[in-house]
Amino acid sequence: MAAGAGAAPAIARQQAETHRHATYIDGMSFLPDDPNDVRLSGLDAFICDVSLGEMDVDASGLPFYHRKFELCDRSIDAASQRIKTDFPGLRVALTADDLNGPDKAAVFQFQGCEPIGTDLSRIGYFRDKSLRILQLTHNESNAFATSYVDERTGRGLSDLGREGVSEMNRVGLIPDVSHASEATALETIQRSSTPVILSHGACRSLLAHPRAATDAMIRAVADNGGVFGVFMMSFWLTEDHVPTTAHYVAHIRHAVNIGGIDAVGIANDYAMAGLKGATGKPFQNYSEDMAGYQRWWRGNNARGIPGFGPEPQHAVIPELNVIGRMALIHQALLDDGFAPADAEKIVGGNWLRFFKDNLK
Repeated sequence: MAAGAGAAPAIARQQAETHRHATYIDGMSFLPDDPNDVRLSGLDAFICDVSLGEMDVDASGLPFYHRKFELCDRSIDAASQRIKTDFPGLRVALTADDLNGPDKAAVFQFQGCEPIGTDLSRIGYFRDKSLRILQLTHNESNAFATSYVDERTGRGLSDLGREGVSEMNRVGLIPDVSHASEATALETIQRSSTPVILSHGACRSLLAHPRAATDAMIRAVADNGGVFGVFMMSFWLTEDHVPTTAHYVAHIRHAVNIGGIDAVGIANDYAMAGLKGATGKPFQNYSEDMAGYQRWWRGNNARGIPGFGPEPQHAVIPELNVIGRMALIHQALLDDGFAPADAEKIVGGNWLRFFKDNLK
């Protein structure tokens, strides 16, 4: 897409009208501060991360974001209550039936098993509180599994993690291998009796970083009946100086080539209205807005994690860092040569089919 960030909202509104028959589902977002954002986004459903943590330090004294049971216990309750009181027309999706009807749907997810600790009964406890997706790891390894930051160890699930995957299967939580090492992802998929998703990631064949999914991971998710959501963190999409929608579409195209047209979806991984900078305005690449990401990057480099070399200069694709991004992506897929039916699968149809088959 050639449109600049300033023109993107108007273009998105026009294209949303053009594509209004399509289902739009975001494979990773958050409950917005402004309830109107759900309507303005054009989304029909979204995976909603409702986990909460706080900054902690590791054994080396380096900071990391640590999700904890008590915080997540409060945050999932708070999200459920906010939807009831502040979000008319939005429901928490508990079963496939919640994807039907006029209401929008939020599918609750935790990014990492840290809130579970070593107490597997918490898996059922959080499911009873409306959790439906549980990610094995986030940006740190944990008692369940190895994250991408420790991929070079070659380790996957721990014994507790293997028991945890079985418990997820038993109670009806969908396992998510985003942020996992390749060994963790492949072992989880091999052991799970239900389909596994990689809700948000990129393609390592296009950018060699352990946070990105290998072709083997993409293929395994697809063969398992899951969905691979391509996210919009631009420093994991391209090392070019200026990130564009074409870079994003290239990752979608590659994932489709590896996993097939029925296994690929969209994942934002930012706030629904777009990532904001320190001033509250849209995030600006090549500015002080990058400082937080760069500090985190330097910390990972100091820990010796592969892939964290030169500091990134951008984090967003400007023309997609808007609330109406789904219509823009839809049009970009058509412009890139995807057939209309295939584009509709990618922007929401594949996620919808998956949830109708697996949300219980």
